[in-house]
Amino acid sequence: MVSGKDSTPDPHIDGILKAALTEDLGTVGDITSDATVPEGAEATGRIVARAGGCIAGLGPALRVFSLLDDSIATRALESDGTMVEAGTELATITGLARTILAGERVALNLLGRLCGIATATRKFVDRVAGTNATIVDTRKTTPLLRILEKMAVRAGGGANHRMGLYDA
Repeated sequence: MVSGKDSTPDPHIDGILKAALTEDLGTVGDITSDATVPEGAEATGRIVARAGGCIAGLGPALRVFSLLDDSIATRALESDGTMVEAGTELATITGLARTILAGERVALNLLGRLCGIATATRKFVDRVAGTNATIVDTRKTTPLLRILEKMAVRAGGGANHRMGLYDA
């Protein structure tokens, strides 16, 4: 179980998360929450697995909220690489309701994508268990998400071939 703030933020991942937040919030923020949620209202959100699978990207998903407001408290209840069943509570987020709502879609979209990659990887890893085969990824990743998608491959038990044309 992991709790509190991210131990060492990665500037590259923070850049990706900030760009995703800017894409979603634009220059004016979450106008729906601003119009419907009282200023200063506090809330606790829970992230719950909708399907079974392999967890990946929980740290970056929770980091989204810290980037919006460093007073937001996050608590991961599972770790990357863990297989979970549908209905498993993965994390909690506590703080200003407007902030939680402003970050939830970016966090959940990212988490869903990375868990999907980790789950697919785990299926391949399980199929070759007991052989000398290693499941290895490629550079065929979503532009700008490579570092996160390769992290998901590792969470699923696979290995990274190389990050770019500059290595390996």
